[in-house]
Amino acid sequence: MLFRRRKQANLWERVRVWLWPRRSFSRSFRYIGKRVLRIQATPHAVALGLAIGVFAAFTPLYGLHVILSIIIAWALSGNVAAAAIGTAFSNPLTIPLVFSATYELGRAVLHVGNQSIRIREFFELLHDWNFAELWIVLLQLFVGSVVLGSIAAGLVYILAFKATTRFRHRRSGQMVTRSKARPGAKCSAKRTKTPNGYAP
Repeated sequence: MLFRRRKQANLWERVRVWLWPRRSFSRSFRYIGKRVLRIQATPHAVALGLAIGVFAAFTPLYGLHVILSIIIAWALSGNVAAAAIGTAFSNPLTIPLVFSATYELGRAVLHVGNQSIRIREFFELLHDWNFAELWIVLLQLFVGSVVLGSIAAGLVYILAFKATTRFRHRRSGQMVTRSKARPGAKCSAKRTKTPNGYAP
């Protein structure tokens, strides 16, 4: 296969790259943006899929974001590939911030007076399966994630729809310009006939 790596990356290297890209997060995000723009689907389908992926990234279903986004995108006729890419919003840099924001918002909406917990304590509850304390934390997280996730998904849909539409128009304009330039180039390359033969 062309451009295939000679030495395949092992599991540890894949996890390390996911936690910290080789170059930078900004370059990785630009690469993701280019992949989204080049998806062969309507701007609505691409924007909807990406918005669904971002919404799923706000939920506390860590490890299941991709599966959740694919199911929702399929049900709502969004682009599945864009939905999977949108879950990249959930990464080691954003997970602690998203957790704190959704948890505190859920507490405010439900008017729950329990003591605030950190993400490390939440994973400890998951590990110990302490359902007596876990269910109320999950409820607050889900409520907060629905509110913040919906707002983020709406903004992402608008931006992605505009960006995809602008990219398609610009690319179609470039293709028209190239197609118009080709006949002229061919005509200029033709040799003209003279009384003594063809001019070089």
